[in-house]
Amino acid sequence: MRWISIILGLLCAACSPPSPPSKKADPLPASLIPKHGALLGAYMDFGDREDDVTLEKIEHFEKLVKKSPAIVASSSYWGEQTFPSASVGLIARHGAIPLLFWSPWDKPYEQDKGPDRFSLTKILAGEWDPYIDRWADGAKRFGRPMFVSLCNEMNGSWFPWSGCFYGEGKRLPGTPEKFQGPETCKAAWRHIVDRVRARGATNIRWVFHLNNYSYPQDTWNEMEQYYPGPEYVDWLGLSVYGKQFGADPWVEAEDLLDYPYWEICALDANKPVMITEFGIGEFPKAGDKARWIREIFSGMKGRCPRVRAAVFWHERWQNADGTFSNLRVNSSVPAQEAFRQSAGDPYWIGNPQVELSPP
Repeated sequence: MRWISIILGLLCAACSPPSPPSKKADPLPASLIPKHGALLGAYMDFGDREDDVTLEKIEHFEKLVKKSPAIVASSSYWGEQTFPSASVGLIARHGAIPLLFWSPWDKPYEQDKGPDRFSLTKILAGEWDPYIDRWADGAKRFGRPMFVSLCNEMNGSWFPWSGCFYGEGKRLPGTPEKFQGPETCKAAWRHIVDRVRARGATNIRWVFHLNNYSYPQDTWNEMEQYYPGPEYVDWLGLSVYGKQFGADPWVEAEDLLDYPYWEICALDANKPVMITEFGIGEFPKAGDKARWIREIFSGMKGRCPRVRAAVFWHERWQNADGTFSNLRVNSSVPAQEAFRQSAGDPYWIGNPQVELSPP
């Protein structure tokens, strides 16, 4: 009977009527920085390549949380060699702002493998300039405001553009103050942004997106080593994840958010901050996901005044050992209710152009 009650609770939650639309928010300036509050966003389990964007998936998420996000995130992997015009167009027609994770990564998109044909050194040598130009032309044709997170989490050790694959702590010849890995990342960032801007894609707002804690935690790999300069960055971004895998420890939201927030704020006193990815798996024996969700929303609002946008990672996947990581907002009835209540705070700006369907 307990399982029947839970299933019925889920069905009722999913079918309950949405909240009435809130008062229309102030129009966003060209910088996409809201005057008050923070933009709410989400990635909505858009498939293995994170680019299978459909209206059905967006609307399903909106019904789950009773709110239409102002930002919808998806990916653009270099291995596809395209600009995702259909995806960003669909998101924009729905009234939301696209956030693209633009990643120099080749198929089959496996982590911990090191650089592939899109290595940063090849990018700096100009081998992929034609693709960068075509992508920029696609962004220019799209024309509407969009966020781009380029080479996200480069201070980690899992993606092929990570600084740990480019010399780690070895010093560049003749420049004893600088470290090789981050210097390569910074140079590639500047090269790509310069080419995109030269093609006239001025509608992009560039998000400098790091992991909340650097791996490895060495001096050469600290956040500040990667910052390409204020002229190349519009927003500062952070990934903030709780427990995702069975072997991970349970860490409270406050410990994952507070110090990294102040560390990234120290990079630039004037840039807004986006929690570019946040989420947690459902591990009831380790901790309370619902409480974690409430605490991170409370922390972003109460202790992080420069956070002006936050993007929830709504995804479930199977791991190599057969276990599942369920970060979806509806992984349990309490988690779904915690998200609804937290995101329902008017501080979190939804999409004022979209009204949820009436019951």
